[in-house]
Amino acid sequence: MPGFYPVDEYDLAGFAVGIVDRDEIVDGSRVQAGDAVIGIASSGIHSNGYSLVRKVFDMREATLARYNDSLGTTLGEALLAPTKIYVKALRSLKEGGVTVKACSHITGGGFYENIPRMLPEGKHAVIRKDSYTVPAIFDLLAKTGNIEEKMMYNTYNMGIGMMVAVDSDKADEAIRLLKAAGETAYVVGEITDGDKGITIL
Repeated sequence: MPGFYPVDEYDLAGFAVGIVDRDEIVDGSRVQAGDAVIGIASSGIHSNGYSLVRKVFDMREATLARYNDSLGTTLGEALLAPTKIYVKALRSLKEGGVTVKACSHITGGGFYENIPRMLPEGKHAVIRKDSYTVPAIFDLLAKTGNIEEKMMYNTYNMGIGMMVAVDSDKADEAIRLLKAAGETAYVVGEITDGDKGITIL
């Protein structure tokens, strides 16, 4: 994390370990061509890509505290929007009877590195970038830093913090359940046969 930790200092982080029955594990092995890919909205940049953020934006207090019309808030408030956690969202699908065949948390590495992790060999994800509105903070970041689109999708969540694959005939029900759980979700693509990886259209 360049530019964050002073010399000879470190960060102490915590973690949790869970347990799951083997037949309840979501490992992507049941993903099939034709499955729908649902994206659950992020709350902002979340917890990755801040080294680039600090290079792009002036980090002085006056800049961060200035109201930005395109963001509808100050730059500082947009950058510090708390990271969304998706436990309740995923639980709402399970309890509502929708089988999550695969899921991927869109963190560091963006779409290109994280979505393939939920795919078995021989399956490809096609994502339609026009299926949802990218939050203004990402547009501002790209324009201010002159960052090419592929790099943005390879670094940031671009407004989607969690992807899940479900049967296509369960997509509408999944969206309904997620909305009832307080989430904003979209059908952002589908699974096809092909090399393991993604295509963004």
